[in-house]
Amino acid sequence: MRTIIINVTVVTMNDQREIHDPGFVMFENDIITAVGDMKDLPDKAGLLHTVTVDGRNGILMPGMVNLHTHMGMVPFRGLGDDCKDRLRVFLLPMEQKTMDEELVYLSTRYGAGEMLLGGVTTALDMYYFEEEAAKAMDEMGMRGITGQTVMDEGACDFAHPREALAYGENLIKKYRSHPRISACIAPHGTNTCGEDLLLEAYRMDSLYKVPFPLHMAEMDYEMDYFRKEYGMTPVRYLDSLHVLGEETLAAHCIHMTEEDLLLFKEKGARVAHCIGSNTKAAKGVAPVSSMLRLAIPVGLGTDGPASGNTLDIFTQMKLCANFHKNETRDRSAFPAETIVAMATIQGAKAMGLHDLTGSLEPGKQADMVLVETHSPNMFPVYNPYSALVYSANPSNVEEVYVAGECLVKGKKLVKSDMDEIRKALSEKMKKTDFGIYMAKMGNIY
Repeated sequence: MRTIIINVTVVTMNDQREIHDPGFVMFENDIITAVGDMKDLPDKAGLLHTVTVDGRNGILMPGMVNLHTHMGMVPFRGLGDDCKDRLRVFLLPMEQKTMDEELVYLSTRYGAGEMLLGGVTTALDMYYFEEEAAKAMDEMGMRGITGQTVMDEGACDFAHPREALAYGENLIKKYRSHPRISACIAPHGTNTCGEDLLLEAYRMDSLYKVPFPLHMAEMDYEMDYFRKEYGMTPVRYLDSLHVLGEETLAAHCIHMTEEDLLLFKEKGARVAHCIGSNTKAAKGVAPVSSMLRLAIPVGLGTDGPASGNTLDIFTQMKLCANFHKNETRDRSAFPAETIVAMATIQGAKAMGLHDLTGSLEPGKQADMVLVETHSPNMFPVYNPYSALVYSANPSNVEEVYVAGECLVKGKKLVKSDMDEIRKALSEKMKKTDFGIYMAKMGNIY
């Protein structure tokens, strides 16, 4: 089927950063076939058998990329927010006690629905029981990579990391030919995975040419551990193991030295910048200005909803701009165009999916978001980049397409009902030990 979206400001995010205002985008089935100005629109004869969508002066942008998230954590959102050591005291114990396959599936459906409604079309999820996450993302119509978490001490899904590795490899094989979903092995972090586990996970991800995602240079105690035990940073440690390369997709990277950054540049490693969760947890602000100066690929991630509370990239764009301008004491730093690129094409590059998505260009997948400009917060629009970064929020997302399929229309999910998704997840939480355990843990702040 051929579809054309007309009367929009097209923010292409192509190499030339072209903007067509007013413009159009045409796609056939899942592939974009034409992008241009309205004056160059084909005549009516050329539009026979074409579905025409009037964008009503909205902004049409590429689907946004959430480069690092844990959708299975939706049930933990808002719990232990002000707990000092929430990960070790609160979150990991809760996961061990309550998480199972069904809860991951239902939570991921909810998370995927939330992201789609907020204009996120592609995500790299990193959690447990990731076959359930892959199933949920596929059913919701998203594009993404599911990362099976592995760590030395075992987790809520597998007591031994070898079991998790085997599970992850089977998941990679199962989704290798899927048009939208793929999988990888995701070591939990530099200090929760020993040398052997890191080496085997990297070997597998490299073998199947998928990302090697992990948490890195995030925690103060992580930095202290590597300084005392190895006399080096986590980045140098990974490099010493030869697991720092083009497959490496490191989340957070807050405590990076200049030497670390130069190693990332040399090895082609990539960064998922999670400004919302990092600053909420008072961990610090990653040196993204230096990363961009060195042309290290950097995209935006929300982290899990238990860490950053939201799964939308609009929030991350605004926080990213504000924090880094403040950090550099330079209002002109991190212009809105740069931030939108991090949310779209740069995120796609960091995931290795830039040949498919991240920009609106002929030949690419029709992953796009229509942001309406009729709401009070969206008037006037002088610069579409500025409007997207500083004015827009998820409530302005009018339509969302992934691989040419309309998944959000009129600000509602098309294939699913968010109320029903929420009800199913809520009932699951009530049926398990979840409610009782949360009540006990809820007093830890």
